Amino acid sequence: MTHSTWSRYRIAAATVLLLFAACAAPEEDAGAASPRGPLRTLSPMPEERHFGELRMLTDGGENAEAYFSFSGTELVFQATVPPYECDQIFTMDLDGRNRKLVSTGRGRTTCAYFLPGDRQILYSSTHHHMDGCPPPPDRSQGYVWALYPEYDIFVVNRDGTGLRQLTDTWGYDAEATVSPVGDRIVFTSTRDGDLDIYTMNLDGTDVRRLTDDLGYDGGPFFSPDGTKIVYRAWHPKTEEEIADYRRLLERNLIRPSKLELYVMDADGSNKRQITDLGAASFGPFFHPSGEKVIFSTNYPDGQREFELYMIDLDGTGIERVTWSPEFDGFPMFSPDGRLFVFASNRKNSKRGETNIFVTEWR
Repeated sequence: MTHSTWSRYRIAAATVLLLFAACAAPEEDAGAASPRGPLRTLSPMPEERHFGELRMLTDGGENAEAYFSFSGTELVFQATVPPYECDQIFTMDLDGRNRKLVSTGRGRTTCAYFLPGDRQILYSSTHHHMDGCPPPPDRSQGYVWALYPEYDIFVVNRDGTGLRQLTDTWGYDAEATVSPVGDRIVFTSTRDGDLDIYTMNLDGTDVRRLTDDLGYDGGPFFSPDGTKIVYRAWHPKTEEEIADYRRLLERNLIRPSKLELYVMDADGSNKRQITDLGAASFGPFFHPSGEKVIFSTNYPDGQREFELYMIDLDGTGIERVTWSPEFDGFPMFSPDGRLFVFASNRKNSKRGETNIFVTEWR
């Protein structure tokens, strides 16, 4: 998965397909690069009252999970663009220029994030186990996501040098992000036999398990003050659900049914569910106030259209943010709260491709 599991959702026909989500020299303009800045500027939908003019920073391939640097002047993101057959990690400026490859160009990568000071970047990769892409999930099991056990978490200098491996436990280690306070990494792992959330120091030491309910807990992000964590979860309840979950987990798979959002304190205490939508809700990120969460969901019909919504931490005040008939997801605010980045299928050159948009938040 990447924040992913996600690397991203892609809409095709009536089915939502999730694309999950050692250092080569940096490469510029790989696939979807734009040496002249934003490829297009677009007006938001009339109902999208929180958005100013939209700047489309990519156009081509699959681009998603774009996250701001601590300075708020750059983005790190994952993309599947030629010549790469699966996701690699890139950085770019906020005008779409200066695009550079950060990862090795081998294996599959996911979930990149800047570390404090913006001199290093955190991401997960399978490159140390394979040069090529891992196989797709077994669709004979129905619609499932792959939890590639080859994923480990790495830190690299922003120029692609100095790669260091932070995790080495066999199993899925991914979905890692960093506290705005700059002291801890939060991530998802199967190291103890289930999909749970952990934190660790920036150097990979002092690993602490925060969740222990049976089921998937993942996609975590810290609040602006670093005191809370928002995440997505699905906890099977019936005997049939539990048996199916365990059977698939043994095969490094998970069936994405209904995902709800939860909030907990940064030490794992005070867990509470904040959505009850009966849909697939994912990619939560705190509003700059720390009092709301923005996220993507296929509520209310549970079908192919994913939009961004906001909700108060007490589960009230739900508000629809995007109104495009295409997929919208992976939201993030800049550190100063002025800018907003997200991924969308809107206004693409090729149907189904996912691109990155930046706008001023109103």
